[in-house]
Parts: sequence; C-alpha cells; structure tokens
Amino acid sequence: MRTKGDEVLEQDQLCKLLDAQSESQWAKALLTLAGQLGFERMLFGVVPHKAQPLESAFLISNYPSEWRAVYHSQHMHNVDPTVSHCLMSVLPIIWGPAVFQGIQPQQFYEQACSFGLRSGVTLPVHGRSGEFGMLSFVTDASYRSDSRAETLAGLTLVRDYALESSRKFTLAQTPAADAVKLTARELECLKWVAAGKSSWEVSRILGRSEATVNFHMANIMRKFNVSTRQQAVVKSIAAGMVVPG
Repeated sequence: MRTKGDEVLEQDQLCKLLDAQSESQWAKALLTLAGQLGFERMLFGVVPHKAQPLESAFLISNYPSEWRAVYHSQHMHNVDPTVSHCLMSVLPIIWGPAVFQGIQPQQFYEQACSFGLRSGVTLPVHGRSGEFGMLSFVTDASYRSDSRAETLAGLTLVRDYALESSRKFTLAQTPAADAVKLTARELECLKWVAAGKSSWEVSRILGRSEATVNFHMANIMRKFNVSTRQQAVVKSIAAGMVVPG
C-alpha cells in the first residue's frame, strides 16, 4: 500500500513529465515512474496518425538495444499482438502466454523473454489529434495479480500524462502547417488523394486532366521532400493541412 509520501512523490514525478525541457529529462521522469510501479523496462512510441509507418515513431525506451535491433530488422510489429490490440482498442492488454497465441506470436514471446521482457502491460495511445501509439511497462518477473487493479489505474494515469507532455517533442518532429506552402489546386488534389482517390478519379472529380493531377502531386511530393503520395498524405495530416477521413 502506498504511503502519503509515496503519493506526493508520484505526483511530483508526473509533473516532471510536464516540466521536462528535453527528451532526456522527459525519458528519465517516465522511467522513474515505471520503476515506482514495479517495472524495469518501458517503451513509449507514437506516430501522428495510424497511416504513418510505425518505424518512424517518436520512440523512448530502455528495452535492450539488441532486442530493438532484432525487432526492427525482422519487422516484428507485424506479429506483435500488442500492436494489433492497440490498433483496435483503448483498453490495456496484460502480457502473458495466453496473449501470444499461434506459432509466430509464441516465437515472438519466447524471443522477448530471452531479453528479459517477460510480463507487463501495454496501454494503447489514441490522441485527440489522431496520434496513435503505445506505452508498455515490462518486467522479467511475474506480474503480480494482488495489486493489478491499483497498478493499472496508476499506469493509465501515467499514459495520459505521457501523451500530453510528449507533444512538445513529437510536434517538433513534424512539419509546421506553414513550413510547406501548397497552392489551392495542390491542396485540392491532395485532399482527394488522402481520401483514397486515384489520379484518374481526382481528374474526373475536379474536371481536370489526369496529367494535371499527376503534375500537382509531383509538386506536392517535392515540397514535402518525400518519394510517395502516401508519405505526402501522412505529412500533411501531421501538419494539420488535411483532416483524415
């Protein structure tokens, strides 16, 4: 059971997330909170929108670097059940053998355990501006069920503080709305492409030739310094220029 002093310390630590002026200060505050709640490892990752590749996420973690390298090189987010859960739910998911059903998830879990990531909790992150991500607290020990409800409440509070306080860092990594200037024609084309329309469909909607639409999209990609339309759409959503449908 927490003492009154522990509650004051935890609240003080939550405020340190809000007051952090650098990523390192912010990460230290979040790791301290994880330790207070009984977890040695933590991972916070968020992208501006679900359409953006997870590999480009703003990421703070003290997972073993070897595990992170394996995870990324083998694209394990495709078999990680905590990722698929977070895409579809706002509820926490508690780690354990029952969560990792199937051959690939079981192999994934066995590998994670070998790096000391045996049990814990992953909380989905769904922000008010469309952000998507997760916050995981993990330990090599068994997750104690005697204090589970209390711990989950604390972790949920940390998740909310972490998301809000991380904005000063995540927004710094996305283009400002005035950093890229699009013409009215370009923005018009981009909005329809973001809605899933092809160049031919956009040309029919706007009453212009398909070549003209392609010309505008090429200019948009050049301005955003990207090589695909999808990347341009993602950056425009992150900048608030286009509202996802």
